[in-house]
Amino acid sequence: MPRPRKGRRVCSLPKANCFGPLGVAPEGEGIIMTVEEYETIRLMDLEGLTQEEVAELMNVARTTVQRMYASARQKVAQALFYPSILRIEGGDYELHPHSGPGRGCGRCARQGRGRRLENE
Repeated sequence: MPRPRKGRRVCSLPKANCFGPLGVAPEGEGIIMTVEEYETIRLMDLEGLTQEEVAELMNVARTTVQRMYASARQKVAQALFYPSILRIEGGDYELHPHSGPGRGCGRCARQGRGRRLENE
């Protein structure tokens, strides 16, 4: 019997969960990205955190972060190359207990990690 999967901690759900091409009919049935894959892209690419820092925040191993990040990047590339609908849904995750609506938990900013966007 396999070990049960541990819920990955995410700060907030995406504000928009469906993306697609404009002016072109989408190909195929679409691509599904899990919420935790979305969170790894947000933390690494937007916040500028390392894999080790992301692993600590999400309460998983660094190798798990690496695998989720590689999968998420491949899905984004597929959605761009083959004009497809990209949906963010599902997965094994739990919301951070201190997260607010649409703002994340603020833990990254409180600990001086990552960078804030100019328009925030």
